[in-house]
Amino acid sequence: MHENQGFSKVSPSSSMPVMGVREGIVAPDAMPGTRWSRDRIMVLMGLVTVSVAAWGYMLYDYVRMQTLPMSQMWMPPTGGGAWALQDFWLTFVMWAVMMVAMMLPSAAPMVLMFATVNRKRRAQQRPYVPTFVFAAGYVAVWILFSALVTLAQWPLHHWALLTPMMDNASAIMAGLVLIIAGIYQWTPWKDACLNQCRTPLAFLMTEWREGAAGAFLMGGKHGFFCVGCCWALMLVLFAVGVMNMLWVAIITLFVLAEKVLPWPPTMVRAASGVLLVTSGIFVLVG
Repeated sequence: MHENQGFSKVSPSSSMPVMGVREGIVAPDAMPGTRWSRDRIMVLMGLVTVSVAAWGYMLYDYVRMQTLPMSQMWMPPTGGGAWALQDFWLTFVMWAVMMVAMMLPSAAPMVLMFATVNRKRRAQQRPYVPTFVFAAGYVAVWILFSALVTLAQWPLHHWALLTPMMDNASAIMAGLVLIIAGIYQWTPWKDACLNQCRTPLAFLMTEWREGAAGAFLMGGKHGFFCVGCCWALMLVLFAVGVMNMLWVAIITLFVLAEKVLPWPPTMVRAASGVLLVTSGIFVLVG
């Protein structure tokens, strides 16, 4: 088999559908003028719009929580109170919007790479799929994660480990969550998932699937890698306050930097792991 031009620096696994990859992907340096193409600008504007809208909703909800009288606020029942369907729904919506706001910016390099591939396929008059289908697959996985976290939050309120305002009420739980999140930063699972998130072209080359269903599945698989990379960092919110906007912003910036910036990921994982574990021990001792 001859080497495909433009792929000399990437070697996809032999177990993957090589023909689909070679027919679907062209390296960015083989596509002149695509770095700031109209397609990529439109996709980037769409990502920014959705992210800003999600952040705006969260901030609006946070301000309402800080300013409304207690009698006019919704709060999940705590300390043994039964949850109604509305409680599950509103908690789920809160987490779903929060995950879109926190994680969609870090997916921008992968989504933009998919848009670049689509532009090349259109130029060659070959079948292509709208980029939002790929992005929808990614978001769907984080919405599924939001449903699971909602179910996890239910017993935490039942046992009064979280307050009605969703702040932490247990130093033991906070310390353990921070230690677990720190230890996960050192695991090979974190390393494997983070590597997939940091290499958009390699991911698309090895995972390419044709059609709308294929694009949705690709986005979903990228979402699963992203969940595998960041789930423990998301659970840190149970230690610092689910609606603590400062920590939501800090975690968002860290996730974005971890995936995008060209610093050595091993060093970042080691340092962040030490910081989280040390903080957890300090909380438990203090």
